Amino acid sequence: MTNEVYDAKEALGQRLREIRRRAGLTGRKLAALAGWHESKVSKLEYGKLKPSDADIRAYCTYAGADDQLPDLLASLYHIDAAYMEMRRLLSTGTGRAQDDLVKLADRTAQTRIYQNVLIPGILQTAEYARAILERSIARHRVPDDIEAGIAKRMERQQVLYRGAHRFSILIAEQALRTTVGGDDVMAGQLDRLLAVIGLPRVRLGIVPDEAEIPMQTTNFVMYDSRMILVETITAELTITQPREIAQYGQVFGVLAELAAVGDAARALIIGAIGQRRSRFKEGP
Repeated sequence: MTNEVYDAKEALGQRLREIRRRAGLTGRKLAALAGWHESKVSKLEYGKLKPSDADIRAYCTYAGADDQLPDLLASLYHIDAAYMEMRRLLSTGTGRAQDDLVKLADRTAQTRIYQNVLIPGILQTAEYARAILERSIARHRVPDDIEAGIAKRMERQQVLYRGAHRFSILIAEQALRTTVGGDDVMAGQLDRLLAVIGLPRVRLGIVPDEAEIPMQTTNFVMYDSRMILVETITAELTITQPREIAQYGQVFGVLAELAAVGDAARALIIGAIGQRRSRFKEGP
């Protein structure tokens, strides 16, 4: 279970606890009215047990809070929809998942991306993408349609050159040094980043290793201000709650202030390329 999903369960439980307390109900009294074991109330209210529709309806009925039922159910459905197992997402192969991202990119005017370990898919070379997708196919044991997946990932990159799309992309310096596919693949990928810096629709920033980041971060992509995708080890999390989107926007703003751009970003990338190429000269 991802931290974001757990936090959502905990926040929903807190709201249920507030409803119960405002109604003057003890946990034991509510459990008796609903026909539950009294420990269930505590588990629901502290995020240890995800409530069902019936559980939420019971809270609203016995606490006289029927006016809050639609919003509480919407929060519950958000939790259910937010957590999608990666193996199910990729059950028909990588091509379809990449095609969904192509369509999403086309519908988005302003895309904000933060990656702390890898180069974002929208900027990957075909060789880098192949290494990433090969790992994904093997790890999740999904159909091997890697050529279709690479083709769709390359197709998605066309939005960098057309229409009114705008991209703010932040990459942690670590992503320049994480080896994907070997030194030759990495050298080509880093050259690609240098070319991207000159694109009119793209603002690329590199967050230096020594930057003082005031919070723990994970990778995320913001599609306008309507949706965020967070990819974890086992799942893809979709965030649509305005409050959470605003928080991610604030974090992105902090990271953007720390990032090196323009010539400073080029210097970091060139330094990483130099390290890779020095290995070629040294040989095995």
